[in-house]
Amino acid sequence: MIPLTAAEIAAATDGHLVPGTDPSLLVTAPASIDSRWIHPGGVFAALPGRRTDGHYHAPAALAAGAALVLASRPAAAPAVQVADVTRALGDLARHVAGRLPATVIGITGSNGKTTTKDLATQVLAHHGPVTATRGSFNNELGFPLTVLRATPDTRYLILEMGTRGRGHLSYLCGLVTPHVGVVLNVGTAHLGQYPDGQAGIAAAKSELLTGLPPADHGGLAILNADDPLVAAMAPLTPARTHWWSQHPHPTSVHAREVHVTPHGRACFTLHTPESTAPVTLRLTGRHHVGNALAVAALAHGLGLDHHTIAHALSAAEPTSGGRMQTIVRGDGVTLLHDAYNANPDSMAAALTTLSTMPARRRIAVLGEMADLGDHAAGAHHHLGVLAARADLDVLITIGTQTAPLIADAAGTGHSTLDIIAVPDSQDAHDVLSRILRPDDLVLIKASRAAHLEHLVTALSNR
Repeated sequence: MIPLTAAEIAAATDGHLVPGTDPSLLVTAPASIDSRWIHPGGVFAALPGRRTDGHYHAPAALAAGAALVLASRPAAAPAVQVADVTRALGDLARHVAGRLPATVIGITGSNGKTTTKDLATQVLAHHGPVTATRGSFNNELGFPLTVLRATPDTRYLILEMGTRGRGHLSYLCGLVTPHVGVVLNVGTAHLGQYPDGQAGIAAAKSELLTGLPPADHGGLAILNADDPLVAAMAPLTPARTHWWSQHPHPTSVHAREVHVTPHGRACFTLHTPESTAPVTLRLTGRHHVGNALAVAALAHGLGLDHHTIAHALSAAEPTSGGRMQTIVRGDGVTLLHDAYNANPDSMAAALTTLSTMPARRRIAVLGEMADLGDHAAGAHHHLGVLAARADLDVLITIGTQTAPLIADAAGTGHSTLDIIAVPDSQDAHDVLSRILRPDDLVLIKASRAAHLEHLVTALSNR
């Protein structure tokens, strides 16, 4: 974080200094909303939570090294009292961003945001210092907290931008206006939050593009030419547009000769308007080709040379867990941990990846998909149909609400598939502990609400 005095923070957040707070007190480190993860010299934002209230933990945060507390009710000095802590974090981020020399990059899409952000972070690091969203902390809290980690040396500030409805991205762009906007795709994630279906999702994603500056002020939009709903957004932005595609396209960044290794790693020839170069990703799954191309188009638009981009993509490692993360146990069982989140599109991509990888047996452990609303029943039935076609040996479904629809559809479509339905992850663990053998390949995937990461941990520790 750029150094700020307590008085400057109070002014930026429309707050006031709690009596006893030195106006010249200097804050030199980022903000935190968890007293257990304090940055010495930083700000502790006292937010109300589901189980507790951050104000109760303000003394512990100060004891741990926080320089200042941001609070919405009277607190012990040193502190700045504001009307609303969440809004104050946004106001502070806006103030800090206005003093940064960095190029701000916003990334949105129904699928692939975190992986694309991780790849972009590693590729653009070849051009200068990068500050980026950690994990997928991409909402009205994660967005400003990322901005507040930036320093005067940050050349690229990469902000993952999530949305669960209309107006969310407009709000985030109102805090910090990106110079560059990347829209990956319009899928079915959180479909239950949009009464008008995918059209509503597209409208929400397009808010990033309408918030960009015009081309003559550095605005740049990176768009997926293969997604009609994304391509239709091009007239909405005042920024110049760069395209990427997984098909030959003379004016875009695109891929040719795409193939997948036995380990599930995608290889392709990267084409830009200037040159070509080979790329071999270190990520599992062909679907990551799209994420890599989006990053290549971004880096190309920002001036990185072709061969640096290809080399950096080939060297980039998976850095966020739970996204097709490969775990090989000592007994030879391989786990594909993709349990961070799930929606119909990402489920289909994961099953496709599983079906192309060699194994003694292919086992899919699938939990329920959240936030689908009235589409939930149909989506889970279709997932069962896909599972029946995915060349699986064993299908384990977890859950009691919509998971039975997966099992029923899979059983109808595949008479020889071994299908096991269990109510919870503990039962799934018991089943897997009995049946797993060396060289089995196991995909574990569900929405975040299913907490299947605990199943992965238990299986990994064996």
